[in-house]
Amino acid sequence: MAAPHLRHARRGDAAELAALSRPFVRTGAVRERPLSLYAAHAADFLVVEALDGTLEGCLGLRVHPAGPERDHGPAGVLYNFCVARHRQGCGTGARLLRAALAKARTQSLGALFTATTGGGGLFLRHGFAPTSTRQAPPEWVSSLDPRRNARVLARSLRTLR
Repeated sequence: MAAPHLRHARRGDAAELAALSRPFVRTGAVRERPLSLYAAHAADFLVVEALDGTLEGCLGLRVHPAGPERDHGPAGVLYNFCVARHRQGCGTGARLLRAALAKARTQSLGALFTATTGGGGLFLRHGFAPTSTRQAPPEWVSSLDPRRNARVLARSLRTLR
């Protein structure tokens, strides 16, 4: 049997991105986002598409340019990481995360950040570590909802010379 296809999301995927995210919104694992945001930022998302065309997973990668407060260059933020229940434990999430890491490297990002309300095991297994928000993009940090009590994780993408 052929493996599900990994691709970049398209604007037309917005409704399915929202539907895939809905169960995670209900549990509090993902923040609710309007359909218009999924449409406007579809290019941020990597998706895993089943053979029947349904989306089985998604992960957003938003690039934040370097600013005067950060001397490490541009950084990325991973967000809205969702894998359909029937695909959890099958490697779909790891596949999405590896693809996001590769995409971040091609964009010469210095680091990736994410916030999780769960244990973050998949991120930790892929080189992320708990961090403070000081090195993270300030506009992203200011968007975090303190009531969610999310843990911030980071991974440096700089190679040693």
